[in-house]
Amino acid sequence: MLRLGGRMMVPKFRAWNMPFGPKGPMQEMVHGKASSILAFAEMSPDEYIVEQSTGLKDANGKEIFEGDVVVPVMTILGKVKRMAHPFEVRASHYVYEKWIATYVSDRGFGVDGWYMGHQIEVIGNVHDNPELLEAQHDTRTD
Repeated sequence: MLRLGGRMMVPKFRAWNMPFGPKGPMQEMVHGKASSILAFAEMSPDEYIVEQSTGLKDANGKEIFEGDVVVPVMTILGKVKRMAHPFEVRASHYVYEKWIATYVSDRGFGVDGWYMGHQIEVIGNVHDNPELLEAQHDTRTD
């Protein structure tokens, strides 16, 4: 167990099986769902991606993992509004089970766009929904 943010946390992981490479079909496996994991007992390490839980839950109570695509949200007059572009939750972009940053500098402690778990919403993940991130990088004018 890890001690994060003053409390104990049992690390949770999910894995994506990729027997046909990153562009082929995948299957999600979540720790605690033994039937899914046992079916892939003979997997090669090159055929899967392992992602750790951040320990945070989003605005809807959904657990947030590395590789999730999230969008900042705010409740205004009882309605949830999306406030910025979606971004990918990456390893090391979350700290002490408290917040997630859109960018963390590798020089010093500079962060950009940090949000508490309840201020973001999971809208997909980079494996099933890569198009959620492509839209923000599309600079075409046609």
